[in-house]
Amino acid sequence: MSRWPGAAGVNGVPLPAPAFAQLARVSPAPAGLTVLRSALHTRRLLLLKALLIRVGRHRESVGQGALGRFERSWELLERVERRHPAVVRDVLDYPMTGAWLAGALAEPAGPGFDRMLGHLDGLAATAALRCGGPLDLTVETPDGLLPLPGVGRLRVAAARVRISAGDRTVRFHPDGARRALAAGLTLVDRHRRLLAGHGPGWSAVRPLPGGAARLDDLDPYRVPGGATAVTAADHADTDHTAWSARWRAAQDLLLRTDPGRAAEVARGVRAVVPLVPRGPRHLGATLSAAPGAILTSLPAGGEGMAETLVHELHHSKLATLHELVPLYGPGRDAVHRVGWRPDPRPIAGVLHGAYAHLALADLWRRAVTADGVPRTWRSGAGQQFDDIHDQVGEALEILLESDELTSEGREFTHQMRLHHASLGAAPLAAG
Repeated sequence: MSRWPGAAGVNGVPLPAPAFAQLARVSPAPAGLTVLRSALHTRRLLLLKALLIRVGRHRESVGQGALGRFERSWELLERVERRHPAVVRDVLDYPMTGAWLAGALAEPAGPGFDRMLGHLDGLAATAALRCGGPLDLTVETPDGLLPLPGVGRLRVAAARVRISAGDRTVRFHPDGARRALAAGLTLVDRHRRLLAGHGPGWSAVRPLPGGAARLDDLDPYRVPGGATAVTAADHADTDHTAWSARWRAAQDLLLRTDPGRAAEVARGVRAVVPLVPRGPRHLGATLSAAPGAILTSLPAGGEGMAETLVHELHHSKLATLHELVPLYGPGRDAVHRVGWRPDPRPIAGVLHGAYAHLALADLWRRAVTADGVPRTWRSGAGQQFDDIHDQVGEALEILLESDELTSEGREFTHQMRLHHASLGAAPLAAG
């Protein structure tokens, strides 16, 4: 196998001091998100290279069929990368690609690892299809499923599927089928995204209105296997109309309250993963391995969706930043009480919670004075701000008194405290 072309010479991503301060102050300025995206891509390349090295060093422990598939898909990705590097970067940086990589690297050798290697088929096929032009590729579908990350999923009663594509049309030829299954996959914009059309067994990942985000209820790695805290909703049970309406309402509310925050959410959130609700309580989560994916049950309204997007996006931002610049040391046994949780939290949990709630405090403070905000949300936001402002202040004191933060973590927390103080100092200008 060849070496992944983009991984050579990766030495980390520089983080300018102004961007570091902006991130700590939960600013939606584009510079911070740009740095985090570069860091994310660097991380993906390193993880992909680690997977390649593992397969190369332990070839004897990988099944021959799985090894051959992995090598063919790797070579296809290399060919596509030489022609359209931006497309391959976009596929690799899709949130669930990170979840797959993390799972594959943690999986012990054996049939489970071999199955996970097969996911590279879908990644390579997706990148090749997005580049357009002729394609004739046969892939294995041992579970009768062919996922195309961020695009859709094909279900067939066959162990192999041949994909034939021209500039505009894709046809799937399952083994043993007399006729091909037709599905239209159309290049729609300069980012070479694909729109999935029709065809038996085909399910599409739905775009959310007004941006590049997807409602992803199909990717096999959208929720890690064995997770007990949350359960991914099934595609057949997802009310796509309701999700689109909540997303649109949240975007409208954010635009009225803080246009900069609305732009950050539109740019930073690449996938929303529906979760099965558990009782009346709303569920929201992120995966440190999949920044840019928001896992959530359907919020009750636009306000709940807006708050969930802002809250969970800041968990994603902090997870990516910590990979770039460690903010705290290895886990210890010490735990601390915080106002927003009934259970004591380790220092990482205190920092994550304080950061995400500081972003919400910023949003609610603006909602109090912004023009055009619904009266009910304005009133509720004021009360929520008062409650969470005090709780974040207490958490910041815990962080600054702790010896578990790195020097960068202490500076980050200091900048957080400066912004926290400014929120309570004076009303913000409307808009």
